[in-house]
Amino acid sequence: MDAFFASVEVLDEPGLRGLPVLVGGTSGRGVVSAASYEARVFGCRSAMPMGQALRLCPQAVVRPVRFDRYREVSRRVFAVFERYTPVVEGLSIDEAFLDLTGSERLLGDAVGVARRIKADVAGETGCTCSVGVSYCKFLAKLASDLDKPDGLTVFTREDVETRLPKMPVTKIWGVGPKAAGRLAGYGVHTIGDLRRADAGFLLTRIGADTARLIELAHGRDERVVSTDRDAKSIGNENTFFDTLATRDAVLHELLEETEHVAHRLRRAGLVCRTVTVKIRTADFKTVTRSRTLEAATDVTATMWEAARECFGGWANGAFAPVRLIGVQLKDLGLVGAMQLSLFDDPSQRKQARVDGATDRIRDKFGKDAIKRLGP
Repeated sequence: MDAFFASVEVLDEPGLRGLPVLVGGTSGRGVVSAASYEARVFGCRSAMPMGQALRLCPQAVVRPVRFDRYREVSRRVFAVFERYTPVVEGLSIDEAFLDLTGSERLLGDAVGVARRIKADVAGETGCTCSVGVSYCKFLAKLASDLDKPDGLTVFTREDVETRLPKMPVTKIWGVGPKAAGRLAGYGVHTIGDLRRADAGFLLTRIGADTARLIELAHGRDERVVSTDRDAKSIGNENTFFDTLATRDAVLHELLEETEHVAHRLRRAGLVCRTVTVKIRTADFKTVTRSRTLEAATDVTATMWEAARECFGGWANGAFAPVRLIGVQLKDLGLVGAMQLSLFDDPSQRKQARVDGATDRIRDKFGKDAIKRLGP
């Protein structure tokens, strides 16, 4: 999606169209979550301190982060994707890989499908997206960033030999400014330079990541698009631009995330045995707590009880303001293929019926149509 959070703000407040818009926190530790393309002209970008962004663009309009609204639009976007292929791997709230392998006979060529997806997303959400089409994940991701906003870029095998070598090495997934600086010290500035570099020399200086970088530099990426059903875990986490200062505020967010991942688990036809909670405090210390269940489950109440116990095990002795909270479901298996409880528990049957009803309501009317009362 193109400047997704900012685009949703403009969608909801049309008077902002054409103005530089920043989304994020405005406190002393506030960070830019999204910058409209009008704001980017002034050098504003996501993850930049809000104070710095406003010095670059004093006339920018600042709006607070509204995760619930962005999730609502995101679900509509992903619903479009899933009409074209069941093989959708969400990278974040506003980005995904789609595998169209085998769908050409039914849907036509991939470029035509990309155009239809773009049109459907714009027509059904009012927001634009940029699409990259290629034969592997690395190149599709790279292509999606080449013609923003509202772009559609195809990267062919011929492009791997003609266009890719000329690109800066930072176009390779995982090569940030620090890694690029190290590579520059060895004379590697472009992807072509990386291809020509001596692999043995780089291995002694960069380490085990050398092989991955060289493979990507040649346009080789064997990773498959992985759906929830294929995944080893299902998780969700949120970073807050203003830290959550109370236990109740953190528990409220944790409950929403647990409901979200539980819904995804059931949609994939899976059950889990382990619930893990991830916590990052304002001073960037990260802790994780896990609980293994007595039996595999897909019942939200059971997973929520485990998540709350994990959180309590940390918070009871060391609570501090939280900047990130997440929940992850692990040890997954297909419903019916894992050992469930040996005892027929009426309360579990009741909770399963509740989950089924709430899933149907959310699928039809959106996540915010029904919620649990609270932690």
